[in-house]
Amino acid sequence: MTSRMHSSAPKKKHRAGPSLPDPVRGRGPVSATEARRLAGNPAGTTVAPLQLHSAEGLAGVGEQTWIEVIRKMDEVYNDLLQYEVALEEKNDELETSQHFIYSVLGSMSDILVVCNRAGVIETVNNALLQFIKRPASDLIGTVLFDLFALDTDREKVRRSLKNPQVTPLRDCEIPLRDVAGEVLPFSMNCTPRLNSRGMPVGMVFIGRPVGELKRAYHALREAHDDLKRTQQQLLHAEKMASLGRLVAGVAHELNNPISFVLGNVHTLQRYADRLQRYLSFLHGQVDQPQASPLYQELRMERLLQDLPSLIEGIVEGAERTRDIVDSLKRFSAVDRNEMVPLEVEVVVQRAVHWVTKTASEHFKVTTRIPAGLRVKGSQGQLQQVFMNLIQNAQDATAAATQPALHISAERLPHAVILRFHDNGPGIATEHLPHLFEPFFTTKPVGKGTGLGLSISYGIAERHGGGLSAYNHVQGGAVFELALPLCSEHQT
Repeated sequence: MTSRMHSSAPKKKHRAGPSLPDPVRGRGPVSATEARRLAGNPAGTTVAPLQLHSAEGLAGVGEQTWIEVIRKMDEVYNDLLQYEVALEEKNDELETSQHFIYSVLGSMSDILVVCNRAGVIETVNNALLQFIKRPASDLIGTVLFDLFALDTDREKVRRSLKNPQVTPLRDCEIPLRDVAGEVLPFSMNCTPRLNSRGMPVGMVFIGRPVGELKRAYHALREAHDDLKRTQQQLLHAEKMASLGRLVAGVAHELNNPISFVLGNVHTLQRYADRLQRYLSFLHGQVDQPQASPLYQELRMERLLQDLPSLIEGIVEGAERTRDIVDSLKRFSAVDRNEMVPLEVEVVVQRAVHWVTKTASEHFKVTTRIPAGLRVKGSQGQLQQVFMNLIQNAQDATAAATQPALHISAERLPHAVILRFHDNGPGIATEHLPHLFEPFFTTKPVGKGTGLGLSISYGIAERHGGGLSAYNHVQGGAVFELALPLCSEHQT
């Protein structure tokens, strides 16, 4: 088929204008019938008879009568010319409209089939011929139902043809067969075709291959998921930035009093040493019997023994508080995604320290990480990933009698594999494909947001690695984090 629809178009007919009869032009003798025709009266109408049967009668016709006959003939001729021009114009408009419709329908990418109420195909477009690989001559005049691959679809279309208003077809998947017998799934829509009086005379079927629709839907779904993931990551990044500013402010405010306490405790420790020496000197100079009651009453001996340990406890607590403040400052620092060489063991131990401080005392974490493993990345982001994985393991093993997590590392030629293996119940099979999707969580409402693993997955990808999960053969879940090793010449 060419680019237009397969049907016959009306041919343009050219008509010759009426010519004047020679007798009239020469004003020769005419019969009564001819006179009536020239006067604009059709045959069979009542006209006053002209006396033209004899020379006397012909001579009796005046010149005015002949002029009137010629005038009537000119009027008829002019009307015929106007009708001819109008007919030619209408014919041109009809051909232009038909060519326009044929070009539009022939350029459609969707298939088009027009049939009558009996299901006989009247017109098809080029898209259908290309899909089923058959010429138009094989389709025009055949039954529409022969194109369908399934008997159920044939019966469905028959019902729709009988009652188009009652059983319309809307987005109905109907497979067709091509010339080789291959089944091609299509999504079809059916619309009744009406005549000039509004009566149904057939149906118009329009369809599109389902595979193309599925690909378009899949691409749209992926774009929507990427947009949602990006939106949630931006939201979480904004929350983390706000939290970082808050933590930085708190750490800055705590740093001054902690420094003040540490300075005073060290001074107090020096003063305590001097005081103990002085009291020992006085105790040696004073008579023992007089000093014993007061010495015993004030329990000076126990005080002098406890004083060093008390001061050491204050110093240790203040130093630990200082370390916490320092960790808060490092955690809240805006590193702007700067990639620097990091010691894996140090970052992991810091993450374990933070999570286990709030965990149950029964939750045990063991690590087996070779020394010297260095990766290039963001310390704050990697620490966030480690903390998320450790926290997930803690939540997963909450019901275990002896909750535990084992963290190990394996060095490969160009990467390091960190494994977080817990002894929990593992991950349900239906949850594995959705584990790293935003907002997906198996925790009760209020216990989790479903963003931890999704954000960790994104951080791992940005570092050139990856994050995956599976169930261990011996029980429990395993999260594997792959990170590229830092080369020897990088510092």
